[in-house]
Amino acid sequence: MAINIEQIKQLREETGAGVLDCRKALETYNGDFEKAIGYLREKGLAKAAKRADREVLEGMVELYSHGNGRVGVMVEVNCETDFVARSESFRKFAHEVALQVAACAPKYVRVEDIPAEVLEQEREKARNLALVEGKPENVIERILEGKLEKYYNENCLLRQTYVRDENLTLEDLRNHHIVAVGENIVIRRFARWEIGEEAQS
Repeated sequence: MAINIEQIKQLREETGAGVLDCRKALETYNGDFEKAIGYLREKGLAKAAKRADREVLEGMVELYSHGNGRVGVMVEVNCETDFVARSESFRKFAHEVALQVAACAPKYVRVEDIPAEVLEQEREKARNLALVEGKPENVIERILEGKLEKYYNENCLLRQTYVRDENLTLEDLRNHHIVAVGENIVIRRFARWEIGEEAQS
């Protein structure tokens, strides 16, 4: 099947992959767009993993205000070079991260950032609920794991479903950008404020 430039362009916009990678994916799967996307996403994960150890000392702080100033977000996103930090695609990615934080109010960037005592509290809450509901002891451990996974997905930025595409997580979006720019990208930290919320001591 002949692959045309429009198909390649559309796949490139969808995945952020290079032109040659898009052409190869479409040729490999005879123009099947969904299979080509799946292939490029898997390939992107492999490429992103190879870059994970690279040092990230450049980047930017993105400021975002939502709902006529009712929600404010500040997020620090890092990359390897100043060249990428100044690029339009990197700035768009940082903006999307800030938008995600504003919309979904995560508490942590990644699972590893959750304090042990918070995890223990969540585990205890889930265990007590399972016991109150009369669940048998032999399934309680599986219930706890499921509840913790749900907690991770709701409260960890990288595990959250991307607000613009429910088929992607923020981690998937980050990996697409890593592949597109050819550098490691790290979401370092964020802060979110909302009018009327209780100030933390």
